[in-house]
Amino acid sequence: MEFITTKVVIISILLLIITMVETLAYSTRISGTRVRLIATAISLFSTMVIVSRFSTMFQQPLTAKLIAEVPKGVDKFAFIAGQYRILLGVTSIGVLLGILLFPTFINIFSRAIVQLANERGSMLALFSKLFKQNGFIKLISCIKMPRISYLKGITLETIPKRLFIMNILISAIFTTGVISSMYASILVPDDMRQAASMSSGVINGIATIILTLFIDPKASVLADRVMKKQTDYIYLKSYSLTMVSSKFIGTIVAQFLFLPAAYYVAWFAEWI
Repeated sequence: MEFITTKVVIISILLLIITMVETLAYSTRISGTRVRLIATAISLFSTMVIVSRFSTMFQQPLTAKLIAEVPKGVDKFAFIAGQYRILLGVTSIGVLLGILLFPTFINIFSRAIVQLANERGSMLALFSKLFKQNGFIKLISCIKMPRISYLKGITLETIPKRLFIMNILISAIFTTGVISSMYASILVPDDMRQAASMSSGVINGIATIILTLFIDPKASVLADRVMKKQTDYIYLKSYSLTMVSSKFIGTIVAQFLFLPAAYYVAWFAEWI
């Protein structure tokens, strides 16, 4: 395909890793509840999210540079849209890989959380032990393929439906926010391109506020209640399933939001 260039492949690999890490971060609360170290688990969750968001900073300039490398004699709008849709598709694959690795990383994070507590919160000490020979052997022993039995006990009653819908919307906004803003920069006059491309911060900022106010606190409270045996463990499993499945659906919804969001950002850049 003419859309797939070396740079698109590099960006796709970065996006694959970023979205997979973000998806696997949801397993830390389950792991923390298992080993009864929920505060340490939340710390590990925050670290993973920060690292993935920091990695996005390297991906964004590469994504923006694709606009300057459009071959001559082709429809610039269609070409960039095709490349950006490939990147949106890669995020869906990254989430799906994270879901498949979910059981494995529940085991890995359970060990990591205990080790992190033993090392008094030192991430450097944790990673230094990981790269030792015994560390790799222990990681291999944690591999566990997903099974249908994991869904046992999960019903429509245990799934938080409002949270499911809300996270689809938030995930869709996060997925397409940067890419739509980049595309919007070619829809506006040259003197407004910077305003359009920088609008992704506003879009993702709103999504982050919603996530922080309405989703993360509920997850933490739920994990605490499960650990104190005030709520059944199945509700925490249902929450995790809700978050990863809604995130996957959100990345698909992002394909439909991509162009409308880009035109909205273009309008907003001219309006301000």
